[in-house]
Amino acid sequence: MAVGVSTVEVATAAKLFRGFADPTRLGIVLALLEEGELRVKDLVARLGCSQANVSAHLACLKECELVADRPEGRAVYYRIAQPEVVELLRAAEVLLAATGSQIALCDNYTASEDA
Repeated sequence: MAVGVSTVEVATAAKLFRGFADPTRLGIVLALLEEGELRVKDLVARLGCSQANVSAHLACLKECELVADRPEGRAVYYRIAQPEVVELLRAAEVLLAATGSQIALCDNYTASEDA
């Protein structure tokens, strides 16, 4: 984001980061980053969430065009749709390596926000 961004751009960026702030959605995106393509049942097994929960989060990610799907027979495989998502997550990894312990201790991010 460039300097002098509009209120609309800030609000849109906040929505993007709020989407990644959900532990289930972030888990889905990280699993897809690691594996490339996965089915709902693979994500359910990996994340320990219900099928309905995973499907709802995938629908959200798909609507935002962060995740794409590919039907194959009866199965549907999901993958990261935008290469920029990979870049963003790698940048976050670097930032967490530098600041992770401070973020974990930050009083502004409470446990209730993590749920």
